[in-house]
Amino acid sequence: MILRAYLFLIITALSWGGNAVAGKLAVGHISPMILTSVRWALAFAIVLMFALPQVRRDIKTIRKHLPLLFCYGMFGFTFFNVLLYSALEHTTAINVAIEQAGMPMVIFLANFILFRIRVTPAQIIGFALTLIGVGITAASGSLARLITLELSRGDALMLLAVLFYGGYTVALRYKPVLHWQSMITVMAGSAFLTSLPFAAFELGRGTAILPDTTGWLVAIFTAVFPSLVAQVLYIKGNEIIGSNRAGIFINLVPIFGTILSVLILGEILHLYHVVALVLVLSGIWLSERRKANPSLRPG
Repeated sequence: MILRAYLFLIITALSWGGNAVAGKLAVGHISPMILTSVRWALAFAIVLMFALPQVRRDIKTIRKHLPLLFCYGMFGFTFFNVLLYSALEHTTAINVAIEQAGMPMVIFLANFILFRIRVTPAQIIGFALTLIGVGITAASGSLARLITLELSRGDALMLLAVLFYGGYTVALRYKPVLHWQSMITVMAGSAFLTSLPFAAFELGRGTAILPDTTGWLVAIFTAVFPSLVAQVLYIKGNEIIGSNRAGIFINLVPIFGTILSVLILGEILHLYHVVALVLVLSGIWLSERRKANPSLRPG
């Protein structure tokens, strides 16, 4: 069961790393807010095709918990992606990668403040190792670049995105007992509806770029993998090992993003990438060295 959670969370990180590469490929082919709306429209349509019978069976539970499920989709799906794509227009990928690595700490702190869930020394050390690894990757192996990073509008947007997704992860503690098909369908529908005002704003400003062939391919990829596959597996991983332990796997996202950038975008793999990957994997291993206390799992 634990190994299954690890596999789920690794696939999740790989899909989200692919989302970062897809976002780079989308530049000039589809604008950020339009991409957010199109990906969730496609994701909602895809999941509805096979999940509708299950949604009908769960309709009473869905109605009872609709506000919570709607907020999951709005904060965890729409707001995070809108802020992420917007941040990349104002700051570097280096900053975004480092700031995204702060999610586990947000999760740790929120769980401690709200639920008094203790963080083990191994988890703290593991988090530190993964953060160092991500920092090395994000700074291209240069300590000077890491030290001289400056906070910009984009950095502020990304920090807000980190808070939103960290909060979403912790809030999964309260998710109702609901089949995953029904849950992801309602959340995808919520994400699509709440993304429309952002798309309308972009259209109104005259900065919208409607998708061309490349834009559609990127949208389809993001709809299937980051939007559906990754979100379902992330929820299931949280169910099995808890949000504190699952959160550390988020630090694999920039590592996978780097590897995929080498394979797809032709970027050069350096020694510091390998060192960073070893640090991240070591941090995950250390934080998982002992079985989690049952109290660490979401209720």
